[in-house]
Amino acid sequence: MKEYFDVLNKYGEFTGEIATREECHEKGLWHRAIYGFIFNKNGDVLLQKRSKNKKLWPDLWDITAGGHVLAGEFGSQALIREIKEELGIEVAENEVKYLVGSTSINIKDNIINNHYNECYIIAKEIDISNIKLQEDEVSEIKWFSKQEILDRINNNFEGITDKTGPWNFLKKYYERLK
Repeated sequence: MKEYFDVLNKYGEFTGEIATREECHEKGLWHRAIYGFIFNKNGDVLLQKRSKNKKLWPDLWDITAGGHVLAGEFGSQALIREIKEELGIEVAENEVKYLVGSTSINIKDNIINNHYNECYIIAKEIDISNIKLQEDEVSEIKWFSKQEILDRINNNFEGITDKTGPWNFLKKYYERLK
């Protein structure tokens, strides 16, 4: 099934055009993406390990969930959809809190990802022992303590994706909680 995205201009404004995922990535068209972090009451963050079959960052720990915003969709709706698809976790709209927006450019092989990103946070207690993962996307999930993830970030992204934007926002979020 083809996915269609709203195409944005260099300022992040909607152009009125819609393109497929493939067109966006082949032509470097700007489009929207989301990612989010789920925290428990102890301040631990839930992370997913990307499937070894993923084209980008295979077999590395990553944000709780993320993905592209489909044409006509709001960012928070996309995050709720992605969390349900990838992790099987139900999240309500009122649990999703917008944190920050940014841009990112990732080029690998023939994939040009020009994104306007939206970062969200969710406070939620989740028993991960009963989670049914989307195995072609995610191989496992785990709660990481604040110190454990900060150590990995500060140690040249040890075992985690090198997506500097999301990890820097996570660090800023933890600093704000002090």
